[in-house]
Amino acid sequence: MFTPQGPTFGELAVQALSSTRRGYDLLAPKFDATPFRTPDVVLDPVTEALRPYGPFARGLDVCCGTGAGVRVLGELCEERVTGVDFSAGMLARARERAAATPDGTGPAGARPAPRLDWVQADARALPFREAFDLAVSFGAFGHFLPAERPALFAQVHAALRPGGRFAFPVLAPPGPGSRLYWTLLGFDAAMRVRNVLWRPKFIMYYRTFPLSGVLADLERTGFTVDLAPLPGLGGLPDGSPRARLLLARRG
Repeated sequence: MFTPQGPTFGELAVQALSSTRRGYDLLAPKFDATPFRTPDVVLDPVTEALRPYGPFARGLDVCCGTGAGVRVLGELCEERVTGVDFSAGMLARARERAAATPDGTGPAGARPAPRLDWVQADARALPFREAFDLAVSFGAFGHFLPAERPALFAQVHAALRPGGRFAFPVLAPPGPGSRLYWTLLGFDAAMRVRNVLWRPKFIMYYRTFPLSGVLADLERTGFTVDLAPLPGLGGLPDGSPRARLLLARRG
């Protein structure tokens, strides 16, 4: 599952017994060598799906980690791109990656890059108000309990300018006949037991972000929501898309 450059089993065990923040601080140096980082095969279709809605002036990557979403924003935004995360270790790794990229956010030879900022903050208490035209997030929602979603979405809503968009990919859930369904069910069950028996808690679940609940929470926050297929990620046997882009627009 992991490359030789990735964390060892012992390192993962230490991280799993830490708090969510401390766990990611420890994982950060090797995070990009794990399957947890959102791959380009997901980032690229999202970038292309968002391009017709731009160009955007300022973009925010919510729970940016090591900066995967910042690359997407770097191709879509003209003025400024900001990555925000609560882990100092992940932000340090993100800065290193950006410094090693010719323009800081995207491929060499592209248009002049927007200004790039990194901010350490909890996504449930963002230090921004009406500052961005586009916000994205990749692979982070499993770190928020369902009861925390409204506050999270309210913070993103407040950080966007009127008319701004909050975008993220939504994968079709695996069916009970698939191995992945039972793997994710087992993982969540194990994490619930771990969090009952051990402190500090490490919040990471795969089945706490159902689309129906997410749509309801976004709409209650004041977003207008659309869903668009992401053809680049393929389809299911019944012809439905494997993934869709959720676009929540602030009024």
